[in-house]
Amino acid sequence: MIRSSFRLPRLGLVLLALALSALGTSPAGAVSRIKDIADFEGVRENMMVGYGLVVGLNGTGDSLNNAIFTRESLIGMLERLGVNARDSSLRTQNVAAVMVTATLPPFARQGERIDVVVSALGDAHSLLGGTLLVTPMLGADGEVYAVAQGSVATGGVAAKGQAASITKGVPTAGRVASGAIVEREVGFELAKMHSVNLTLHNPDFTTARRVAQVINDFLKTQAARPLDPTTVALSVPASFSGDVVSLITDIEQLHVEPDQPARVVIDEQNGVIVMGENVRISTVAIAQGALTVRITETPQVSQPNPFSPAGQAATPIDPRTGEPAVPTRNGVQFAPGGGAQTVVVPRTTVQVDEQAEHRMAVLSAGVTLQELVNSLNALGVGPRDMISILQAVKTAGALQAEIELM
Repeated sequence: MIRSSFRLPRLGLVLLALALSALGTSPAGAVSRIKDIADFEGVRENMMVGYGLVVGLNGTGDSLNNAIFTRESLIGMLERLGVNARDSSLRTQNVAAVMVTATLPPFARQGERIDVVVSALGDAHSLLGGTLLVTPMLGADGEVYAVAQGSVATGGVAAKGQAASITKGVPTAGRVASGAIVEREVGFELAKMHSVNLTLHNPDFTTARRVAQVINDFLKTQAARPLDPTTVALSVPASFSGDVVSLITDIEQLHVEPDQPARVVIDEQNGVIVMGENVRISTVAIAQGALTVRITETPQVSQPNPFSPAGQAATPIDPRTGEPAVPTRNGVQFAPGGGAQTVVVPRTTVQVDEQAEHRMAVLSAGVTLQELVNSLNALGVGPRDMISILQAVKTAGALQAEIELM
């Protein structure tokens, strides 16, 4: 009895914990983290680009007679190494000029390694097996921020013979994993900042105001205020002075329900339609249909009966009426002197589809996106016809949304 009296409360606590966990994990609606809908100003990547040479190719490099820049770059590199090759005739095809691109991560420190992408610049056929020589990586300001070098890994293969060739992927582009070393840091003192700006990915007045309200409710002070549909200014509270990283970490985990305008995005080339949740339709009647004429040719081959007497005239009988038929009516044609021959008899079927079952549909005012899609599907409307219908509804003034053509 004593053991059972302790089990019942413990079982009740377990059930209560499960119920609370179920409530805590239930969806809270269309909300997103601030981390996913906004960026913090200053925390950004920087693009870098460089020009270099890939050597060690198996005869798949640039033709030096066609790619003059490859020839001059090769001669200049050899001269820097003490080799005079300007007066000689270079005919190698094991070198290719390439463009090297990379992205410098935010707060990258000196000595950190990053990946680089290598792309052929001349008429090279493949970069498979090549090695990228030392290439300075320049930023937008013209300064060198990293130096790249290493073996190029390509995901494509190209091979050809006298009568056939095969190409898989893009063999003229590749990647050098951890191929660049950061030599210069981008100066940015995050800890000393007294204010931080948040930049929304999708500018919207309502979303900017909601972000500011959520942040102020969390900090218990009016520290955030929207400046425009894109920017929310945040003053660093005294409690987070010198610890802006902790402030950003706490703020980016807050949840906000972003607002979105009523918009219909149409890609006419691929027949893709994307409609937002807030798209509404005023009262309008829609009818869609097209006249379709289908002509089908099914020719038939007709042969005479076996052991048909040659030279004896015969009159074919129409099996449907039992009366003598025209010589070619049932597919048997007789020669002038009698005797049946094998002939091909044409058979043509003409069908006209006026789509009478697709009648006019009336959409009431304020219908939702789901009701609009269901009504158009009921009419048997395909994606490309739906594009024309939406544009016509917008022209009639019944579509309460913005149409954006891609």
